[in-house]
Amino acid sequence: MEDRDILVFTDEDGNEIQMEILDYFEYDGEEYALMIEVKEHDHDHDHDHEHENAETDVYIMKVITDGDTEEFVPVEDEKMDELIEAIEELYDAEDDEYDELDEE
Repeated sequence: MEDRDILVFTDEDGNEIQMEILDYFEYDGEEYALMIEVKEHDHDHDHDHEHENAETDVYIMKVITDGDTEEFVPVEDEKMDELIEAIEELYDAEDDEYDELDEE
């Protein structure tokens, strides 16, 4: 079974939210993380369930590293559209590379 990188955040109302880090990427000289919220029904077995095909919100957090410590901070609204575009390009490029490997 694959290890999952799960972080716990606290929202403005004091509720704990578990987030799984899907990937890290760099943009404009800064590091960011792609995350999804871990739902209570997420579990580690291989049964088919209807909720597995449901859409999931993806979150982008800026990563500030201080020695061995990572701090995750929300992205400024002005920068969000740029980051979404960069992520789409990044994953489109990775998909193209994967398709080329399949053709060989």
